[in-house]
Amino acid sequence: MRDTAIINIYPNTAEIINGTTVLDNESNPIVLNENLITAEVTRLQAEYDSQTYARSRALEYPPATDYLDGIVKGDQAQVDKYIADCQAVKDKYPKP
Repeated sequence: MRDTAIINIYPNTAEIINGTTVLDNESNPIVLNENLITAEVTRLQAEYDSQTYARSRALEYPPATDYLDGIVKGDQAQVDKYIADCQAVKDKYPKP
């Protein structure tokens, strides 16, 4: 996450070596402001944490092919089951 923070703060970053040495597009070293990097890492972590529910849902949703198969076959019970299964996942992992 630190590398992403550095790239966000210093968009002309061409290379990051061991998370401490940063070179620009012309191989010149970039002087890092650790306070800015720490703040950006904190922001990125908060953004990541706020999407925990979405990552959890994605792992548990039934495959979309189940829904499409029900549509193609005209099997309303299968479509309804797919919708109910998706809703159960949404209920298990609500948005904050």
